[in-house]
Amino acid sequence: MARTSQIAKTKKKLKFKIRQRNRCRICGRARAVLSKFEMCRICFRGLALKGEIPGVVKSSW
Repeated sequence: MARTSQIAKTKKKLKFKIRQRNRCRICGRARAVLSKFEMCRICFRGLALKGEIPGVVKSSW
């Protein structure tokens, strides 16, 4: 409930643009968000390991 209210709160137009938080599109997490993919590191890693993000390959050497 708390996370959904925070997401709803961020969709509202803010008085100052600098107060905007980047949030994960999948889970709503506010920290560790990769701006290029618009998702947090946890969701990104899970989808990358499944191969669901095009162009992202697990590195091995």
